Amino acid sequence: MPRLALYAFVVCVLAVAAAVVSFVQGNWLGVVWILLAAVASNMAWYYVRKAKAGRGTPVTG
Repeated sequence: MPRLALYAFVVCVLAVAAAVVSFVQGNWLGVVWILLAAVASNMAWYYVRKAKAGRGTPVTG
């Protein structure tokens, strides 16, 4: 897994954890954390697919 994809995945996991904590505390700021997790997830997926395409492995989907 490329380094940037790994970083994006870590940010995604941390953002989800922050959203859960926010919602448990009754704070609606968790919505922002969910949006950040969505962006980080898309970035991780992009970097993984980009690395696969760069290796010559066929990318389907």
